[in-house]
This record gives sequence, structure tokens and C-alpha cells, in this order.
Amino acid sequence: MRTASVFVLALGLCTTGCVSQKKYKELQGRYSNSQSKVSELTAKNQECQSDLSSARSRVSSLEEQLASERSSLASLQSALDKCLTSAGQGNVNISKLVDEINASNKYIQHLVNLKNKSDSLNMVLTNNLTRSLSREELQDVDVQVLKGVVYISLADNMLYKSGDYQISERAGEILNKIAKIIKDYKDYDVLIEGNTDNVPISRPNIRNNWDLSTLRASSVVQALQNDYGVDPKRMTAGGRGEYNPVASNESEAGRMKNRRTQIIITPKLDQFMDLIEKAPEDKKS
Repeated sequence: MRTASVFVLALGLCTTGCVSQKKYKELQGRYSNSQSKVSELTAKNQECQSDLSSARSRVSSLEEQLASERSSLASLQSALDKCLTSAGQGNVNISKLVDEINASNKYIQHLVNLKNKSDSLNMVLTNNLTRSLSREELQDVDVQVLKGVVYISLADNMLYKSGDYQISERAGEILNKIAKIIKDYKDYDVLIEGNTDNVPISRPNIRNNWDLSTLRASSVVQALQNDYGVDPKRMTAGGRGEYNPVASNESEAGRMKNRRTQIIITPKLDQFMDLIEKAPEDKKS
């Protein structure tokens, strides 16, 4: 009788152990899935943080101007208060100060409106470009907006053969899409900037990386002009050689990032100066 009881007890313990092992595997699987979701959410959070940093950079310049105008406004307001407390001041001076304060307020609003307009135009431009590129093309194209300027970075292995500056057939479709965007925004200037890694070039007709980066930029400019109809008066070609890296040249992955051509789209300089220096005219009735 006692032997049978021990057998039943042992059988129960064995069964309980099997159930626990199954639950352990189930929990292990759920834990792995949770870890994967945490990694995905962490990556998305880092991407959001990067976008937030870019947005903050875009507004910092205008915020400095707004702070300066608000400081001027405070000074004018203080001067007006002194005039109001002084019986010897005439209505003409007070009226002048009021006009200056009103003009300052209008200029602040003018800057805010210009900033909003600039941000909206750049966002539309960026969205139009990224929507026109395929998922495969986006692997070799990086589009960013920093402080109101659009940067389109193209990998060199997509544009040229290694150590060469002639445009490859593969680049034609992407350059065609970029050219359409450039032509849609006629009030923007375009800077084509070549960049290399720090590995010395050994070609009889190319002296160094300065030459290579400049020749590559010139090739892109001429392709945009001759093959896709972009107005050459809007474009500038320049090379920065190995001296504008975005990653370390100690690894092949870093050197690959540094070998790039940037298409930089900005408002025309005279229009930019007008936005900064000219306040809206005060139209008196």
C-alpha cells in the first residue's frame, strides 16, 4: 500500500515538471518577442530624436532674430513710458515712438511668417523628392533639411565608378527625378559639392582628391544642365576633397559615407538678404 502511494506521488511530480517546462518555453518565446519589440521601439525613438534635433536647428536662427527684435521692442516701450511720465514731452514724440513700436511688432510678425513659409516650402520640396524615389533608390540617397537648407546626399557608388568622375547609367533615373524637383523650385540656387575619403587617388589625369571631388561635382552639374534641362545660372560646382568628412576614415564603412556628392538647395542670396534686412512697409491710410 505504501509502495503504491510513493509511485503515484512520483508520477505526479513528473507530470508537474513537464507542465512547468512547457510554460517555461512559452514564457521564453514571449520574452524574446518582447525584446524584439523593445529594440524596434528604441530605434524609432532614436529616429524621432534625430528629427527633433533637426527641427530645433531650423528654428534657432530665427529665434535669435526674434529675441533681438523683442529686446528692441522692450527698449522702445521703456522709452515710451518715460515720455508718458514727463510733462514736457509733446504728443509728436509720443506718436513717433508708438509708430516705431508698431513697426517693430509688424517686423516680428513678418519674420515669423517668413519662417513658416520657408519651413513649409522646404518640407514640401523634401516630401516631393522622397515620394518620387523608390525604396532601393532611397538606400543611396539621404535627404535632410537643416536651418532652411535642403541637403540631398548621393553615394558615390551610385553615381560613378570607383576612382572615376564620369556619371554612370545607373544614376540617370535618380538625377532626372532630382532635376524635376529643382526645376519646380525656380527661386532656389543649387550647389553641387563633391566629397571624398582620405585614400590618395592614383590616376595620371587626376592629381589628388581635391581634383576628384571637383570633377565629380562638375560632372553632376553638366548632367543636370545638358541631359535634364536645369538652368546652369542657378548651379555652382565645388569640391571639398577629403576635408569635410561625416564619418571616420578608419573603417571602410566610414570611408563609404565620406565618398558622396551633395546637392544643396537654398533660397537665392539676394532674396535671403531681403528676408533678413527688409521690414514690411508701413502703409498708412
